[in-house]
Amino acid sequence: MAITDRQTATLALAHALSAAERGLPVIPLSATKLPALRSPHRGDPQPVLCRGECGLPGHGVHDATTDPAAVRALFAAAPWATGYGIACGRPPHHLIGIDLDTKSSTDSMAELQHLALRHLFTIPETVTVLTPSGGRHLWLTGPPDTVVPNSASRLAPGIDVRGTGGYLVGPGSVTAHGAYRIAPGTAHLAPAPCPRALLRLIAPPARTRSAAGSPHGQGHGLVQFVLAAQEGQRNTRLFWAACRAYENGLGDSLTEALTAAAVRAGLTEREARATIASADRLTANRGIR
Repeated sequence: MAITDRQTATLALAHALSAAERGLPVIPLSATKLPALRSPHRGDPQPVLCRGECGLPGHGVHDATTDPAAVRALFAAAPWATGYGIACGRPPHHLIGIDLDTKSSTDSMAELQHLALRHLFTIPETVTVLTPSGGRHLWLTGPPDTVVPNSASRLAPGIDVRGTGGYLVGPGSVTAHGAYRIAPGTAHLAPAPCPRALLRLIAPPARTRSAAGSPHGQGHGLVQFVLAAQEGQRNTRLFWAACRAYENGLGDSLTEALTAAAVRAGLTEREARATIASADRLTANRGIR
C-alpha cells in the first residue's frame, strides 16, 4: 500500500472515531462508497439471513458502532477503506439524511424549497455535507419511535432520503470521485430536528397489526405482484418485490408472505428464500434502506 493510501486510511479512521465519539454509528467504506468488508456468508451453500448475529464483520450497515475499540477493529479488517459511513435511524440521534442530488438536470435544492412552501415548513439550519459531484447532504434528526424508509426521488426529483437501514458517507471520506466535506458555516451546528411536515412526507403512517395483514395493508400489493408472476417472471418479480419491501422497512415482516407467494407461483422454497436474501444483501450494501 502506498504512503498516500496509508494516509487516506488513517484519516478515514480518525474521522470515523471522531463521529463515533459524537454518538454516530460508523462503518468503513471503500472508494466506491460501498461497505469495505464483504459478507462472511458469501460462500455459504445456503442463503443466510444474518445481520451480524454471527459475531463476524461484513454485514454492511448492521456493523455500525460507536464503540472506539470496535471501530478500530473494523478498520483494521479493512485497511483499504478510504472513508466511513454513518448509519441513519440509530440512537441517540436517529439521523435522517436528505440527499440533494445533481446527477439530473433537476435543481434538487429548488425542489426542496418548493416542498417547504407547499407544505408550510422551514428548511432548518443544520449540518450540511458537500459531495464531490456538487450535491449536498442535509442532516436531520427524527423521533425515536418513527421509522423513516430509504427512498430515491420519491419525495421529489433529485431528492433521496436516507433513513433506517441506510447510511450517509461521512465528511472527510475520500471516494473515487473526490472528497466529502462539511459545508462552510455548518461545522458548529448540531443536526436539526426534522420539521414535522417534512417528516409526514417521508415517513409512512404507523401500521396496526390488523391493517398490515389485511388485503389493504401495506405490502399486500407486493405479495400480489409475486402471485401474478408467469413462468419466466417468477424470480425477477420476487427479487423486485423483495427489494421494494426492504427499501420501505417491510422486508422482515413480509419475508414469509413473499416466500409463500413465490412458492404458489412456482418457485421452490429454497429458490424463493435465496432470492429474498439476495435482495436483502443488495439493499443493505447500497445503503438504500
